[in-house]
Order: sequence, then C-alpha cells, then structure tokens
Amino acid sequence: MSPILIQALQFLLSLSLLIVLHEMGHFLPAKAFKTRVEKFYLFFDIKFSLFKKKIGETVYGIGWLPLGGYVKIAGMIDESMDTDQMNEPPKPWEFRSKPAWQRLIIMLGGVTVNFLVAWVIYIGTSFAYGDAYIAADSIEDGYHVTNPVLLELGVQTGDKLVAIDGQRYAKYDDLRRNMITADRITIERDGVEREIELPEDFLGQLSTGEDLSLFNLRFPFMVGEVSDSSLNKDADLQPGDLVLSLAGEPVKYYDQVAPIMDTLANRTIPVSIERDAETRTLQLQTDENGKLGIYPGGSMKRFSEMGYFDTVTEEYSFGESIAVGGRKFVDQIGGYWLQLKKIFTPSTGAYKGVGGFKAIFDIFPDFWSWQGFWEITAFLSIMLAVLNLLPIPALDGGHVMFLLYEMVSGRKPSDKFMEYAQMVGFFLLIALILFANGNDVYKALFK
Repeated sequence: MSPILIQALQFLLSLSLLIVLHEMGHFLPAKAFKTRVEKFYLFFDIKFSLFKKKIGETVYGIGWLPLGGYVKIAGMIDESMDTDQMNEPPKPWEFRSKPAWQRLIIMLGGVTVNFLVAWVIYIGTSFAYGDAYIAADSIEDGYHVTNPVLLELGVQTGDKLVAIDGQRYAKYDDLRRNMITADRITIERDGVEREIELPEDFLGQLSTGEDLSLFNLRFPFMVGEVSDSSLNKDADLQPGDLVLSLAGEPVKYYDQVAPIMDTLANRTIPVSIERDAETRTLQLQTDENGKLGIYPGGSMKRFSEMGYFDTVTEEYSFGESIAVGGRKFVDQIGGYWLQLKKIFTPSTGAYKGVGGFKAIFDIFPDFWSWQGFWEITAFLSIMLAVLNLLPIPALDGGHVMFLLYEMVSGRKPSDKFMEYAQMVGFFLLIALILFANGNDVYKALFK
C-alpha cells in the first residue's frame, strides 16, 4: 500500500470518527428532550448524497463533500438556512419550543463529546502503550540548530535548551512542543545559563521561513547508504559503519561534517570508521562539492544504546493512566489555546502558519501506527471542540453565545436576527476556511 494512501486512510478515518461523534453529541440530547432530528449526515450532501436511509423521523446519510457533517434539528436556524419552517407556528417537538437550558445542552453536546473522546483516548493510550521519551537532561552536548530565526537571536549548535518561560521539562518532546508559544527560552553554553527573549512574531517567522526546525537532536555520522553516483560506491563501506574522523578531524556528530568537508573538494582523504568494535581507515574520494556521496543512517534506538541520549519508558496501571491521561488532556488544551490566542493576535504573525485540510493530512505519518493514529485523533478532537466554541454564529459557540444572552437577559433574539447572524457567521466561516486552505496552497507552490 502506498504511503500517501495510508495517510489518506488515517486522515479520513480520524475525521469521520470525530465528525460522527461530534454530531452524536447534538443528536442524543436532542432525542432525550424529544426534539425532532430530521437529518444526521457525515459530510455535506449538497445536491446529492452518496448514501441515505430514513429510519423513523431521521434521514441518515453520507454526503460527497468531506468538509464536515451536521444534524438538522427541527425548528432551528442552522447552516442549511431552511427558514420555511420558521414561518409556521412553533411545534412542541421543535428546537425553538424547548426551554433555553435544554437548547444549551443540545448545542454544547458536540464539543462535550469531543472533549470526552480526547480524554478517553489519552487514558487508553497511556494504559496500552505507556510513555517513551528522551530525557532532556541526558543530552550532554546540546542540540543542532539550523533555524535562521534562532541563529539571529544568538542560539548556536551545541547550546542546551534548559527552560521554556522559566519552566524546566523532563521530556525533550515537551521542550519542542512548548517552545512555539514561548516568550523566552533559557539556554546553557559552556556551563553558563543565558535567557533569550523571543520576538513577538516568533511563531509567524517560523511559519513563513523555509526552515521549520527548532532544536534538533544531534546524531553521529553513521553510514546508511552509499549513493550509486558516489565516487565511493565501490569502497569498503557498510550500513552501520560509524565515522570517527574525516581527514584527521574528529567527528562525533553529523552536524560537524559540513564545515570540515567544505574545504576538501576533489580530494582523496583518510576516513576513520568503526565496525564491530574495530577501527579501520579508508581512503575516500570527495566530489567537486566536497561530498562523499554517503547518506547517514541509524535509528533512535541504536543511538540511545550508544549513549547519545537516554530513552525512558514508563508503563502505567489503569488507575495511573486515568491521572496521566487527564494531565495530557489538560496540557494539550492549554497548549492549543495558547496557539489559538497567538493566531488571533495579528502582531504575532502566527496567522501566517494557519493550515487547512492539507496541513491536517500532513500530520498523519505515511506508515500505519495505531498509537500515532489515536494520539493525533485525540489532538484533532480537542482542536475541533475548541474551534467550535468560537463565538461565530455558524458554529456551536455562536449558538451558545445567543442562548446565554437569552438566559441572562430573559429576551430571546428574533428569528429574523438569527437568520442574519447565521448568514454572517456562515460567510465568516467560509472566509476562514478559504484562508486556511489558501495558506496550504501558497506553501505548496512557493515554499
């Protein structure tokens, strides 16, 4: 099966699952309050459906446009803009006839389910897979830094990242995840700690730059493959050989290779390698660009075994998984909320990095991993819930905003006002979708 097809299957399965569960969150309380649900759809059925079947009073179906899904609740002004029923007297089974508190529960049902799904997934993955992470304090020689934004701030390869906004983290992944929303970082160089203030538009600069990397792990120069076009294709090189020196210059990390080779074009140089605990020296040729034609290889497991960093594996009982999963759930919500806050703050430039469906598609790996699939699905579930809570009339958050106004003031907005609000919200939502997917197109064409 092709890698792209594997990505596509994970993408469609994850989104379909989240959409159905979200709409189920509206459907179940609506039925519990004896409110008629006319349609329950996965994807949008503009003009026609791929599948539909009426069961009782509800038509269940699958549309052809995979941009979401919906439940059509009788007596409610929604994205369908079906206002004919609103010109008739209210019926007891209609949404508009129900008490405000019942309507509020119906509208909050979707995001509530999405939050619950994420929480349950984090508990389940913690119990089933545990946690495997690289211990941040085990990285002795710092990180490999190539991002021009960080380089301009004075960060160098070999610096240790010890804190984000004053907080120290035990896990390398936590450092990377929290850095994109940071205001300042603390690095250590030659045993001395130094605090660096990040520019307000740091996230925006990262999003628009060609190099999206931050602090990368440093790996040894281990032979992975020799190119067929390499001058050294017939040399005595094997996958797994560890390069120790180039032209007499010691090499501990792969990022040290380029500065050495820049001055060694069109040369035959001695290269010291280690194989099966034995050291041998080979005479290798460089091309006009100072390249050996050797692709690096190795694995995280192998590098950990060699002592470049420590990989920690933690397993949890079911009871422990509830606490660990809850902590991951809260951390993800907090992190995503910070990102969203920066996106809606124009001065940060973070909006430049907003992505649409391709950006979501690219999150999924090109190989099948149930652990990865569920963890990505949990994050997307949180993202879907938070976005739906935005106070835009076409979203759940917009309906909730008007319901809260009604409950506090005792005055219900008129149907005509709700029609106009829904229309404005719909066009605003379309604009946001076009902007996000337009960013995807721009990056694909010009980055």
